[in-house]
Amino acid sequence: MSEMITADLVDLDLSADTKEAAARALAERMAALGRVTDLDGFLADVAAREAQMPTGLDGGIGIPHCRSEHVTEPTLAFGRKAAGIDFGAPDGPADLIFLIAAPAGADDAHLTILSALARQLTNTAFTAALRAVDDTETAAALIRGDRTPPSVDVPADAGNAERPEDSGATEAGAADAVASAEDTAVSGTAPVPSAGVEDGSDPVPGATAAPDGRPFRVVAVTSCPTGIAHTYMAAESLENAGREAGIELVVETQGSAGFTRLDPAVIAAADGVILAHDVPVREKERFAGKPTVDVGVKAGINRPAELVAEVREKAARGEVTAGSAPGSAAGSASGTPVERTGGTGDGYGTRLRTWLMSGVSYMVPFVAAGGLLIALGFAIGGWQVNKAPSVMDHFVWTQADSWGALLFQIGGVAFNFLIPVLAGYIAYGMADRPGLVPGFVGGSIALTINAGFLGGLAAGLIAGGVVMAIQKVRIPAAVRGIMPVVVIPLISSAVVGFLMFVVIGKPIASAQKGMTDWLNGLTGANAVLLGALLGLMMCFDLGGPVNKVAYTFATAGIAVANPGDSAMKIMAAVMAAGMVPPLAMALATTVRARLFTPTERENGKAAWVLGASFITEGAIPFAAADPLRVIPSAMAGGAVTGALSMTFGATLRAPHGGIFVVPLIGNPFLYLIAVAAGVGVTTALVVVLKGLRKRSPSGAGAESTGTGAVSPAGSKEPVAA
Repeated sequence: MSEMITADLVDLDLSADTKEAAARALAERMAALGRVTDLDGFLADVAAREAQMPTGLDGGIGIPHCRSEHVTEPTLAFGRKAAGIDFGAPDGPADLIFLIAAPAGADDAHLTILSALARQLTNTAFTAALRAVDDTETAAALIRGDRTPPSVDVPADAGNAERPEDSGATEAGAADAVASAEDTAVSGTAPVPSAGVEDGSDPVPGATAAPDGRPFRVVAVTSCPTGIAHTYMAAESLENAGREAGIELVVETQGSAGFTRLDPAVIAAADGVILAHDVPVREKERFAGKPTVDVGVKAGINRPAELVAEVREKAARGEVTAGSAPGSAAGSASGTPVERTGGTGDGYGTRLRTWLMSGVSYMVPFVAAGGLLIALGFAIGGWQVNKAPSVMDHFVWTQADSWGALLFQIGGVAFNFLIPVLAGYIAYGMADRPGLVPGFVGGSIALTINAGFLGGLAAGLIAGGVVMAIQKVRIPAAVRGIMPVVVIPLISSAVVGFLMFVVIGKPIASAQKGMTDWLNGLTGANAVLLGALLGLMMCFDLGGPVNKVAYTFATAGIAVANPGDSAMKIMAAVMAAGMVPPLAMALATTVRARLFTPTERENGKAAWVLGASFITEGAIPFAAADPLRVIPSAMAGGAVTGALSMTFGATLRAPHGGIFVVPLIGNPFLYLIAVAAGVGVTTALVVVLKGLRKRSPSGAGAESTGTGAVSPAGSKEPVAA
């Protein structure tokens, strides 16, 4: 770290009382050396990373960190605060704060800093020396490794009278640190031999062994939204827990710099699997058929011993579980990555929402492709194109009607996949790959009996539930290999088919028909109120769950070959309202630039394109920085636009596209007026509310701290760590 920290980057008496102020104080030192080019922009990136997950470690250590385009070279700054600053660690405030900055894309450099720092934090003498050092040159030399800390016994109250267990806590905090050795950071794996095995002695007394007498073997995967800090903290904690438990444990760290896959032979020999992740596990099917513990990454950091004990218990019971579907591979209604499937520690409501969103996210591309093709077919071939004969027998290259019919019929075929895909991937989200077959079968049955969107939802949930129930049955080891590919698909498909055809299919089909008739019967004030409600929902969380509910409701209405007029009006209102927040924020940053920070003004330029493309998440940076002013303003504008769109009778056959599908909109001029009206309302409210707020004494605090950070739920790409 010889070039990463100097005496000028050390503050042994931080005056800050909050983590934001501490980050600013250390970042100012970086900026003074030219290593940070835009202080506010860099702090926004730090705040965005901190918002994802606290960076405090046990033992009085805080490691705020990020990758940022405003950083010129990898840099480490150190600050000390005797009274401590809360960085979210379970054991209390941190008195040793390390701010780590790396240029955007510098994954290897960032990992090197974190790994080296973590190795030093495992040394109790090192942390004690940092608490005792009285000059910045010595502190920088200690951190660089130029000076070796003395081997001393740390007094119980060394450096922090409020932490009497400091020595042990520091070791525990270091165990939660980022990476234990260079081979872990580079290869992504770190085998942990069981205690007492290397020298041929017996395993640790009391340690659980596999049925054949060998040490119990576990494979684990860790990952977090940024793929750096907490990914390696969880790996380190699990490795240490494995050593203490006397088992063999190997971790695959799926970091932002990529990952090295575990050897298939290692996975095959494993007796259990631990998945500690806040983003979907990549290539998760490799772990199918194993006892699995699926939790968030923080559980891997804070309670690794419990996870090891839990996976042992599942293996002893013969319980084979499957984890989350890789939902992030597909985008949401407007491109947002889908959250990972809820782990065992999540509430049922959270898991249900995530299962449903898993199915919706895979369905949306079919809706978009099919809807746009059908809309183009109507635009080219006229409104009678749906009555054209099959293009296999009647296609004339030189006739526009034939091309319109071709596009319409291709779109219709794409639409036939909607319900099966929805059901299949809801089941996939619940039970992984074994859920696909019964899910698709149930969805196809729903399509056959005209149970529609509601039938697809029911089929997917039933299929996933049946598979999960089968997976809980204790199975002899000899037949486990054929369970995912033969037994589970066979039994679950038969059960789902029986329920859909004989038991619940007809009531659901009746409910679907009733909802369709109700939508087609909406007129006058009822339609306007519905438009306003949908507009409010689209703008409430800007691409979040409520937004997705409104969008899914609209797309379900047009996801048929011949949707009713009311369904197309609803789709038009939803898309119009979803365009309002980003366009309004873009306009506000243009007409009243002084009310916004430089980062927000830059985000405003991008928001023009995002809003015009119906990507509601373009407004998230503004809402994250000032939610109490931005979100209500956006909702007001969205409600106005939704109500006006319904009043004007605008229709839309395509489920996406923004202004680029205006030629496919019924009453396009009035539709654009509705969008403009909502944008005007939101812009005016934002400008007025921001103009009324009192500026902080520093003149920039309220406007700069945390501004411009796109939250992980709404970003189009993973947020830089």
